[in-house]
Amino acid sequence: MDYIVLDIEFNGRKFASDLPMEVIEIGAVRLDASLNPIDEFTDFIKPVYFAKLNSFIQKKTGIPQESIDAAEGFPKVIRDFLAWLSKSEQPMLITWGGEDLKRIVLDTRMHKLDDAYWLAVPYFDLLKGFLRVKGLTNDVSVEAALADLGLSSEGSAHRALDDARMTADIFRQIYDQLDFSYVQHYKDLFTNAKERRLVKNAIRLLRSQKLEPTWESFAEHVLKDKVKLDDPRKEAEMKEYFMAELEKKNAKASPPGKNKAAAANEPNQPAKND
Repeated sequence: MDYIVLDIEFNGRKFASDLPMEVIEIGAVRLDASLNPIDEFTDFIKPVYFAKLNSFIQKKTGIPQESIDAAEGFPKVIRDFLAWLSKSEQPMLITWGGEDLKRIVLDTRMHKLDDAYWLAVPYFDLLKGFLRVKGLTNDVSVEAALADLGLSSEGSAHRALDDARMTADIFRQIYDQLDFSYVQHYKDLFTNAKERRLVKNAIRLLRSQKLEPTWESFAEHVLKDKVKLDDPRKEAEMKEYFMAELEKKNAKASPPGKNKAAAANEPNQPAKND
């Protein structure tokens, strides 16, 4: 088993646009079964859209425009990366959150390339693993996790290879505490993190408005002004999240031991005399 600690940078934008964001840098560290770093991969990618990096991305990443101008396109770089990955017979991807793998899948599809590898390879979300280990609920950055663990933050944040190296340091540090039953495969999501947080808080929001927590009331009184449900796949996904949250809330509200239905069927007990 090799662990591939993966990080990417992409050309985000500060303005509304229907054009896609694209991967502009890939960095990865290969760890062997003993968690020793044995190989690395890094390369820039010249995007089809927004090939000129905006000032925000340049400041955030420190990637020179000249490096993007001289880079190969996504098809060539991803082929090189897949060839590098193929050196591991049983790789597991380690990511900090789910966005990196999602961006690679989206770019693979945009260029009409085969996405079979990315759908089949197992991956472990180390961010969620770290949160479980620490008992936290809010996301943290790689830098914050390093500081929490007393590890030094070397290299440049928001550069793919340096971030992959730092993520590998975190992985090694907490490896023995991680629950690998959470290893998963890529799944298409039609909602974003902000929308999923909204669903997570749905029950509290509705009850604060003195509304019965149902999907219909949530869609009518909360989502209609915040989220467009014109894609049926997105609506189905949000409804699934909502029903799961409602089930969890109801389970917490039920008294321990007997359920309410069973209690209702029991004969009334005589009152005790003092």
